[in-house]
Amino acid sequence: MANRRHGKLHSILATLALTIALPASALSQGAGLGAAGELVDPDVLRVCADPSNLPFSNQSGEGFENKLAEMVAAKLGRKSIRYTWYPMVTGFVRNTLGANRCDVIMGFAQGDDLVQNTNPYYRSTYALVYKKGGDLDGVETIEDPKLVGKKIGVVGGTPPAANMAEAKLLKTAKAYPLLIDTRISPSMGQVMVKDLLDGVIDVAIIWGPMAGYYAHKANSDLAVVPLVKENTGSRMTYRITMGVRPSDQEWKRTLNKFIQENQGDINKLLLEYNVPLLDEQDKPITQ
Repeated sequence: MANRRHGKLHSILATLALTIALPASALSQGAGLGAAGELVDPDVLRVCADPSNLPFSNQSGEGFENKLAEMVAAKLGRKSIRYTWYPMVTGFVRNTLGANRCDVIMGFAQGDDLVQNTNPYYRSTYALVYKKGGDLDGVETIEDPKLVGKKIGVVGGTPPAANMAEAKLLKTAKAYPLLIDTRISPSMGQVMVKDLLDGVIDVAIIWGPMAGYYAHKANSDLAVVPLVKENTGSRMTYRITMGVRPSDQEWKRTLNKFIQENQGDINKLLLEYNVPLLDEQDKPITQ
């Protein structure tokens, strides 16, 4: 169950709910393009991405994963970047990385077995978002009694929803869908923050990168509180990696080296998008 939750994060994350990728034997067929016969293009950075899923990626190149891809291409000497666009819904891995149409997913939660994970390049958490100056000021956990009776927006099937169930908060909750086709529907983070501003809900629980990005874009006085003090239930923090094919060992090592050598610049990029970054002790990273 924990691994499956990891895989759902980018579809929230928007988080990633995906089908089984092609078997390793299928992935290894055909002529190798890169080192050790791997199916990685040595000249073009081929990226698997959602076409309309800010703050992560979009076809205009405005997401932080787009900017990260530009950094990877520049540092690794790739001549260009080519995207395979597919919404973060069922079949994403199978139709992109698994079909050898691209070589890397820029954001994938650590622990899911659909891809081979690189080392993590950031760690974040779900967050509470609410208007400052009201009776929710100071709330830091889902278990806080101040949330009883409040209209809480949460994406169904995610770890916060499980903790809300344990705290008996689902009776007044508003559930948002986990799986959406971002080509025809806006991001759930965007929808939830709008509903918060419009008074449809009193508080939203959103995956951190989306919470920070859309709360900042709202140009309103919103609190974004990382959920790092939960005492029971599901964990809220996750490490995010790049995803590659299981057969591409040398490619993984190359990306790991990139992450290690450029972590400071990666952190700076993510902070520009208001991503709540955490170290391994759950302390905020601010620079």
